[in-house]
Amino acid sequence: MAKLGIHRDFLQDLVRLERPIQQKVVETILKFEQTSHAGAHLEKLSNVRDDRLKSIRIDLKYRGIVLAPETGDRYTLLRVDNHDDAYAWARNRRISVNAATGHMEIRDTETIDATIQRLTRDTGSAVRPVFAHVSDADLTRLGVDAQVRKFARMLTDIGMLEALEGRLPQVQYDVLIGLASGMSPEEVWDDIVGSPKPEAYDPNDVDAAVRRMPDKVALVEGAEEIIELFDKPFARWRIYLHPTQRETAYRTYSGSAQVLGGPGTGKTVVALHRARHLAAQGGRVLLTTFTTTLTRSLTDSLRLLESDDEVLSRIDVLTVDQVARRAVERRLGRFTLVQSDEERAMWRRIIRRRELEYSETFLMEEWRQVVLAQDAMDLDGYLAARRTGRGKRLGPLQRAQIWRAITEFEQELNKSNARTYETVCATAARLLAEEDDKPYDHVVVDEAQDLHPVRWRVLRSAVSTGQDDIFLAGDAHQRIYDNRVSLGSVGIHVAGRSTRLTINYRTTAEILSWSLAMLAGEKVLGLEDEPITLAGYRSEIHGERPRLFGATTKNAELAYVATVVRGWIDAGVSADEIGIAARSGPHAQDAVAALTRAGIPASHLTRDKDAVEGHVQVMTMHRMKGLEFRCVAVIGVGAGQIPSAGAVRPLEEDATTHWNDLQRERCLLFVACTRARERLAVSWHGEPSPFLN
Repeated sequence: MAKLGIHRDFLQDLVRLERPIQQKVVETILKFEQTSHAGAHLEKLSNVRDDRLKSIRIDLKYRGIVLAPETGDRYTLLRVDNHDDAYAWARNRRISVNAATGHMEIRDTETIDATIQRLTRDTGSAVRPVFAHVSDADLTRLGVDAQVRKFARMLTDIGMLEALEGRLPQVQYDVLIGLASGMSPEEVWDDIVGSPKPEAYDPNDVDAAVRRMPDKVALVEGAEEIIELFDKPFARWRIYLHPTQRETAYRTYSGSAQVLGGPGTGKTVVALHRARHLAAQGGRVLLTTFTTTLTRSLTDSLRLLESDDEVLSRIDVLTVDQVARRAVERRLGRFTLVQSDEERAMWRRIIRRRELEYSETFLMEEWRQVVLAQDAMDLDGYLAARRTGRGKRLGPLQRAQIWRAITEFEQELNKSNARTYETVCATAARLLAEEDDKPYDHVVVDEAQDLHPVRWRVLRSAVSTGQDDIFLAGDAHQRIYDNRVSLGSVGIHVAGRSTRLTINYRTTAEILSWSLAMLAGEKVLGLEDEPITLAGYRSEIHGERPRLFGATTKNAELAYVATVVRGWIDAGVSADEIGIAARSGPHAQDAVAALTRAGIPASHLTRDKDAVEGHVQVMTMHRMKGLEFRCVAVIGVGAGQIPSAGAVRPLEEDATTHWNDLQRERCLLFVACTRARERLAVSWHGEPSPFLN
């Protein structure tokens, strides 16, 4: 009986189809599986380069492209699109077997040939070829076949290679990119090809090649398995590790290491696989991030990735604050956690008693951003601390005055057996540093850019310095809190052990390019105080351009948003696959009310409240961090709301902090917009935000 394999790359195409078409795809596959003669459903294609590619009817408009092997009974669904586009895709594709991996690969033969012809006409350039340093024998050994070798030998610009991503066979493309970036043939073999040893594969036996690809072609045995696979394709995609990222997740590092990249590049997936890999080797692993919302998401993904309870038992998924609280309570007992309003009241009382000229906000931030950030233990430490970006200049007498206020604040906390989140972390870092038997063998950090220095000290103290101690994933372009750190200052050194990811697997190129424009010209500093860039960051997925709308009033804007959301739902998008982001909680609540009046189920997500199944998810931009949706509406992007006046220090008070605050607001909007996989709508009332220029 014929078996149908579903190529993993097809899952991305599936979720971009409207829901009725998705259901028809499932029905078509079920009919295929239930028929003893699979060929009855397949139609021959004319004018194709590979006659093993057949068409299967989805409905009047849509067709699927299926690889039908010459021998064997394993068929593979490669593509679903409207009739003309599906046929155009198949017309120029050819299926081959990679000589190094033995896996099936797909190539756009016509585009490769056309590029070779163009390069042939352009010969005569004195520029040194990109692969002049690599022998034909090494290229062949690494699976680069004759057609791609011919193309590679003519290349004088790596940009032309990058332009053919998606047209060249993927592994061969990755091999060439690795060699062009300076990797040796041996490193490329180990990190990209990944085969244990060279073997002789039959270049024409596609059926055998498909059998060797269990991680790339999912075989389905019946209705329930098909529906489960198609019902939540992005749950599987969320934990899929691209072969080019595998080396980053699974290698052994001599010390701490980091992976960097923009939204949707797979940093979190790499972190998840890293945690699972270290735990499978017997290590005690902390998988951590900065909010409980994100830890819940990491826990769900980890359970999708790993089913072995013994491995999972060796992984703690906790926020840094939770780790710190455990450490303090284990040694010092329970305590009271001071909330923000109580803390402000304490500072105000101290200001009145000491008749200080500073506001409680200034003192709170001086304590957090200078004293705690630089671990100033006494007045001498505070006098020596840097205050870059803190605005007011302070002389020694003024610092001494502020230090007495800080000392009084800390004494008042101790007298009441109370702590703030930061003092819990500061105490935990000191306690853990004293312990010889650390609680963890390895620490894996996601969304690393948003951790305060005092939290980094907790992590540094929770694991011994050495091989594979700390692994972090982050992107300073997504920094949405006022936490800046130099890793070296907290004892974490990643020099020479850093990987940068550049391909976005989530967001369409149209949404991505529009969002990137908001950050154009911004000087962003990474976790080692170095300038970083998103140059070369790109998406190969295409879709609609973002929809922009300006209204005269808030009610008019919310009415427009309800209309857009209704259109998405009518097109087959589930309500809970739609996210709405607002700058403030009250504005998010207004959106929930407007959607509810329009008959659309909607829920307001907060720090303590998760998604409701079947409801549109409405939240603040901060709450949207780490989430993703098929469709996103970002609302209230007006001049008076983005940037938020309360979040930006006045220019005349402190220029450095002012520009840092503006950059953080830009990054917040960038994060909200790049949560969208397929469609993005941005709206405002009154004048648009200056960021939209």
